[in-house]
Amino acid sequence: MHSVSEIVFEHVSHRFGDRLVLDDVHLTLTERRIGVVGANGSGKSTLARTINGLVEPDRGRVLVDGLDVRRNGKQVRERVGFVFTDPDTQIVMPTVREDIAFTLRRTRLTAADAAARVQTIIERFGLAEHADHPAHLLSGGQKQLLAIASVLVGEPAVLVADEPTTLLDARNAAMISRLLGGLDEQIVVVTHHLDLVSDYDRVLVIDEGRIVADGPPAHALSRYRALLSC
Repeated sequence: MHSVSEIVFEHVSHRFGDRLVLDDVHLTLTERRIGVVGANGSGKSTLARTINGLVEPDRGRVLVDGLDVRRNGKQVRERVGFVFTDPDTQIVMPTVREDIAFTLRRTRLTAADAAARVQTIIERFGLAEHADHPAHLLSGGQKQLLAIASVLVGEPAVLVADEPTTLLDARNAAMISRLLGGLDEQIVVVTHHLDLVSDYDRVLVIDEGRIVADGPPAHALSRYRALLSC
């Protein structure tokens, strides 16, 4: 079982042009499975992207295990992996095996150790039959598996996933949901699919850039449903 990182938001605000997308967010996250929900444009994806420096806040700071994301970006990105909604944005190499191995290109692993780690994760994610197949020919669910595998082969402590089931059919969405929920790594999952996070340790509800509910899923999701009905 992986240890759990401490992710701290210290009065974080951020604008895109004139639009305030995060408004004085102050949080400490130490749970293993954290969900983030909110309407389109609420700021939830921006919140997630500040955790590994894809977005740097205009005000305040984000810390991961005491490391400032702005000042210690490289070290933070070694600890925090990120999975995007569309796996095609992350698949950069011709075959499944090559794409997973690409993550390890700058490590100090020997070629043999890197190959062994790649093979282990290929088998862990059920991609062995496709290891040497063209990555672009995989199904949508298999591509998302590959995107997650390509991040986790680097052994981050935290996996942030931004709407990882949105582009998938119901069957593949359920498969990815089960996979994420069963990971040993600490996870932060942004989603519109409320069932995905219904058994998580903590759920954040964000609305107009502010955290408006924060707690166990039953409480937070009830608050979110109330917002939707307004």
